[in-house]
Amino acid sequence: MRFVFVILILIAFSAGASGQSDTTRPVNDTLPQSYYRLHTVERDGITLPEINIKEVVIIGRQSNSRKFPFWRYQRLVYNLKKVYPYALVVRGKLQAINDELEKIPGEREKKRYLRQVEKDIFGEYEDDVRDMTITQGRLLIKLIDRETMNTSYTLIREYKGTISAAFWQSIARLFGTDLKAEYDPYGNDIIIEIILQEIESGNL
Repeated sequence: MRFVFVILILIAFSAGASGQSDTTRPVNDTLPQSYYRLHTVERDGITLPEINIKEVVIIGRQSNSRKFPFWRYQRLVYNLKKVYPYALVVRGKLQAINDELEKIPGEREKKRYLRQVEKDIFGEYEDDVRDMTITQGRLLIKLIDRETMNTSYTLIREYKGTISAAFWQSIARLFGTDLKAEYDPYGNDIIIEIILQEIESGNL
């Protein structure tokens, strides 16, 4: 599924080129889970210590009339385990590239850096991502929204322009996919959110 790979690359590597501010969620701390990174925040003229804690989502049980078939659940787990790491790659690359671009003074050097990073990532991930199924591509687009708090369409439009966003949206539509798809952990994507939380906690 080549177009999904191209979309991922566009999102991951256009982030700093336009001088936009970072749109990603803060990357999860790499310290052990029993430790938290303390920082200070000024509020109303008072400086206070503060820590970032992970969002907790509380989800009610599904009603008996809406049981989720077990075979679909198994397939969904399989697909999410395959595409979730790539959504994390997009989030991480957005953060890392923006941080690095802030250290590069000239526009020419920035463009040279972006070209090299793009080349490296193509070599590293192309074979894996191009084999994704259409279903996995749809999940990836939703998970990008989950991890960056922006749809794929919005990210491409912000960093590449409306014409590029419209073009890739038309390509996605040929595969029955929507780059404007939003992640809804409390509604249509409730099962996905439950599975992802199990994956994140190490239970799956």
